[in-house]
Amino acid sequence: EVQLVESGGGLVQAGGSLRLSCAASGLPFDDYVIGWFRQAPGKGREGVLCISSSDESAYYGDSVKGRFTISRDNAKNTVYLQMQNLKPEDTAVYYCAVNIGILPDGFPPSAYDYWGQGTLVTVSS
Repeated sequence: EVQLVESGGGLVQAGGSLRLSCAASGLPFDDYVIGWFRQAPGKGREGVLCISSSDESAYYGDSVKGRFTISRDNAKNTVYLQMQNLKPEDTAVYYCAVNIGILPDGFPPSAYDYWGQGTLVTVSS
């Protein structure tokens, strides 16, 4: 059974930092693309960052560029999302997901096959 478990969320003041973790089990972790997504209250799910099996990363948009980075530790079956200079608009439930097939252009959320349960990040102003 494939499982993804996020951790590291919490309450932080604007300008602060958090590191989220996504621990995977039940699959050969280092073969696949892992993505981080978020969903703010009342909004749809949006992509944040993804990382390939060869450690190439890609941003889904400009809102977190220069503030968020993604990395993976294949020995620990874990992907990290390092978030710095957090803003109130970063408040959301953050999810990690894995794609085990062919990822189409744009890396849409619908292309990911397994999802974690999410971890809440709240940034106070």
